[in-house]
Amino acid sequence: MFRIRQSYREDVEQVLAVAEHLDTVNLPHDRKVIEGILDRSEKSFSGELPAVDREFVFVLEDLEKKRIIGTSMIYAQHGTKRAPHIFFRVENDERYSVTLDRYFVHQTLRIGYNYNGPTEIGGLILLPEYRRNAHALGKALSYVRFLFIRMHREIFRDHVLSELLPPLEADGTSKLWEALGQKFTGLSYQEADRISKDNKEFINALFPDDPIHTELLPADVRALIGQVGEETRAVEKMLRRIGFYYAEQIDPFDGGPHFVAKTDAISIVRDAAEVSVRSDGGGGRAWAIIALESPGQPQFRAMGARVTKLEPGVVGIPDDARRMLGIEDGQKVWLSYG
Repeated sequence: MFRIRQSYREDVEQVLAVAEHLDTVNLPHDRKVIEGILDRSEKSFSGELPAVDREFVFVLEDLEKKRIIGTSMIYAQHGTKRAPHIFFRVENDERYSVTLDRYFVHQTLRIGYNYNGPTEIGGLILLPEYRRNAHALGKALSYVRFLFIRMHREIFRDHVLSELLPPLEADGTSKLWEALGQKFTGLSYQEADRISKDNKEFINALFPDDPIHTELLPADVRALIGQVGEETRAVEKMLRRIGFYYAEQIDPFDGGPHFVAKTDAISIVRDAAEVSVRSDGGGGRAWAIIALESPGQPQFRAMGARVTKLEPGVVGIPDDARRMLGIEDGQKVWLSYG
């Protein structure tokens, strides 16, 4: 069976093994960085950090194998005066000549900064052998973030951002960066990626403030702007289904599209509610994400399960799910249908 819980510092070895599969900026395959991420996460769950600095890491466990098989993350606020959220606005520049009777719409990229940014979700990784699982593990690992946001709504911003991965080269580099970013910074994609994990000042200092006309870029590079990578299309579909939309913004490093949603309009957030639990040995037909917090370790825990709607404010859940989450009959849990 499988359970989602909050992360702890002692998870470093297993989270590092999961991170190796994607090695992203949010969750790189770097022990020192992972140790720092898990330290911040534990302090965030315990409320030791200011709300603006909180970063939450959730881990998915295969309880039978005693193994962490996936992760997902929430950044309470992405974009502050100290570390702004940086992006390219994808805009149009319309031009018309009366003399020639010719009209053009030119796509442009303009650098943008947000100093009072949104909540961001990221770090969604599920080991390949557990994908397309009958237990909908990927969906549960993604949705748990939105249920947690509802449970602690006061911590989070009024918009949620998701930066999706674009098509990348076989070696993990970005054609957009090679055609654009490298020319403004003199850095390779790997160098810029490494430096930006701690400091993005060089983008503000070296990138032009004026719009960049994309027709000056090679055709194969232009075609990548705002596109979602093959392995990320399922995530895009899920985000659109629950209320996200393309924000006409892209990552300045790799051109990955930014998707946003109003927090309270996200279906998992909007429809979440506290309900009482009763045992239901057979389980139900409606899939839901269930979560609760209580003293002990782990304090926060969750899972996806088939539930039965018994009456208003009361649901039945399978006995094995109730045992794994440590829920007693009549206890209150948070639930949202997916």
